[in-house]
Amino acid sequence: MQRKSACQCVSRSPCRMSRMADPGRPSNALADATSRFNGERLTMARQLAGLKKSALAAKIDMSPASVTGWEAGTKFPNRGTVAKLALALGVAPEFFGGGAPTRVTAPHFRSLRSTPQVAQDEAKAYARFAAEIVGLLDKAVEFPELLLPDLTVDADDPSAPEASAREARAFFGAAPGPIQHVVRLVERAGVAVVYSEPRIASIDAYSLHSGTRPIIILNPAKDDYYRQRFDVAHELGHLVMHHDSDPGSKALEDQANRFAAEFLMPADGIRSALPASTAGHGWNRLNDLKEHWGVSLAALLYRARTLGVMSDVSYRNAMIRMSENGWRRAEPGRVSTLEMPSMLPRARESLNDAGIYDEAFLSGAGLPVSLYRTVVSRTPRGEPDVFD
Repeated sequence: MQRKSACQCVSRSPCRMSRMADPGRPSNALADATSRFNGERLTMARQLAGLKKSALAAKIDMSPASVTGWEAGTKFPNRGTVAKLALALGVAPEFFGGGAPTRVTAPHFRSLRSTPQVAQDEAKAYARFAAEIVGLLDKAVEFPELLLPDLTVDADDPSAPEASAREARAFFGAAPGPIQHVVRLVERAGVAVVYSEPRIASIDAYSLHSGTRPIIILNPAKDDYYRQRFDVAHELGHLVMHHDSDPGSKALEDQANRFAAEFLMPADGIRSALPASTAGHGWNRLNDLKEHWGVSLAALLYRARTLGVMSDVSYRNAMIRMSENGWRRAEPGRVSTLEMPSMLPRARESLNDAGIYDEAFLSGAGLPVSLYRTVVSRTPRGEPDVFD
């Protein structure tokens, strides 16, 4: 099946683009937002700001019960209160009149039990915001067709994740050996890849399905080429294997890790090269494999143990050495530049080339420009990328 490249965003009809470029807003925007006020959008904006209801109430000098009523749709704020809410939450008043937020599935967080509820809410709100941005861009530029295999795993089949990874490689037409650019592969399959806000960088990479297309959200603080590649493959595993599964269980996370290991380091291609221990030239061999396959030392050790090449004792000794050397936090490696998303950044560039800049594109939606720029960024901190 022919696929469109994620690197070729094409502008749609000029008449639509010219209409989008008009930055004018009706003088009664605040009145319209008040009359069409949607409580779910208030919840989304509040969670996106990392605020509890009581904290938001204090910021606008109202009661928490009022905030609860507005979000539940049993009460409605007046025009002055809508203006206060918009100012406190950093959105335009029009944001509250935009209809129900884009629906998303429960995100697959790595450590659900250890993630505070406020952080979970903020991360999910950010995902819904990103899904809205993706939906807006999808109407303005041509994105790749969504082409993901359905590889739902059988819980009773112990080899299911590895089999799913092999099927996924075949589906994507991956050649034997290392996958050269994992982010580009998933973007060409129609998956949106974005960086999260620095404020929620305490949460690792996560993924979800939305009403627009699947989204993988990367941790901007995880500035490691090798580990990020495993993160993307791990989240791809969730997207193709766990459509209807409740996220957060250790079993699902283990399945996603096994999928990522087989997807990035197929057993048939790596087993004979893995060392049985780190004695002698073991570390040198692991370092060479790290550069060849584009994965971390930790991932290689995990792979050696799960394939039965390395014993539990040798694995434990290797991990102790990793800790002593500080490699559990930052491993040595030759590649310092991350694989960067390009689908959404190029969509924004296409709009800019057509004379449609961020404020004009978001006109009428009330979405925060600063968060829009985070969603469509190529890099976690805005530095130029050279690995795209």
